[in-house]
Amino acid sequence: MNINMNKENGTYRSGPNAKNVRSGKKFFKIALGCVLGIIAIIAVTTCWFTVDEKQQAVVTTFGEVTEVVGAGIHFKAPFGIQKARTVDVNVYQTLELGYRTANNDAGYEVVESESMMITGDYNIVNVEFFVEYKISDPVKYLYSSYEPESILRNLVQSQVRNVVGSTPVDSVLTDGKEAVQMQVKELITQTLDKYDIGLMLVDVKIQDSEPPTEEVTSAFKEVETSKQNAETVVNEARAYQNAEIPAAQARVDALIQNAEYLRQSRINEANQTVAMFEAMFREYELNPEITRKRMYYEAISEILPNVRVYLLLTENGVDTLLPLDTLMGGEN
Repeated sequence: MNINMNKENGTYRSGPNAKNVRSGKKFFKIALGCVLGIIAIIAVTTCWFTVDEKQQAVVTTFGEVTEVVGAGIHFKAPFGIQKARTVDVNVYQTLELGYRTANNDAGYEVVESESMMITGDYNIVNVEFFVEYKISDPVKYLYSSYEPESILRNLVQSQVRNVVGSTPVDSVLTDGKEAVQMQVKELITQTLDKYDIGLMLVDVKIQDSEPPTEEVTSAFKEVETSKQNAETVVNEARAYQNAEIPAAQARVDALIQNAEYLRQSRINEANQTVAMFEAMFREYELNPEITRKRMYYEAISEILPNVRVYLLLTENGVDTLLPLDTLMGGEN
């Protein structure tokens, strides 16, 4: 560095080396400011994160799980000291076994290696299952196993083959599907609880089940149609029964009421006849002779309604009955 002295005013003037020193200090300050700015930006951008309402976030500090947070904005230590991994916990996820749905939902592709199974009576069927599940524990889902979805797929396939392999083909293809679904769901749930990988089974449904050949498929469809027709006939018969039973019961009630009316009428007539007889008997006991003659006259009137009877009265009463028309050859 060269410094020249001005003899006139006693001042010093710096040379080219002094300018280089000032430039180096200025550059160092700018570079330091840029580095500090970058560090500040990194710190600001890595010290917070957001969680959706359908998610939960697992926070780790130096690789160890320290917290699980829900929806909202959260803060964490920057520079990778703390990390957050979001997991969809409130979303029902699906698993397809035996088929794969196209991305555009235009159709699906059958995966025979998964769908083809042997039933309990040694028949071959193609069974396609649709599985719904959700994440129950985000920490166990992330760190208790490697690829938990693959574990679930293998578990479902194993339990499905186990249940189908002990079920007759008729039940798998027709009326036993619901029982198969319930049994598969129960076995998978028990095994998931045992593995404890953070997944929870929601539902298992048979998407489709059919024999491997068209001829057998047609035969089973005919069997299913016959069963449905039989159920229809039974339902129609029950409907007819339900309609006819009230009408028949109404007729029975009417007959019973009519019989009850006739019974009561006969009883009333009998009581009336008995009352009349008792009244006549009491009169007879008071005047037996008069009553006997009156009954005699009434009997003749009923037996011979067209006969004219002439009574001969005396002081002691009626002595003679004379059918004069008969004696005289007249009409009876």
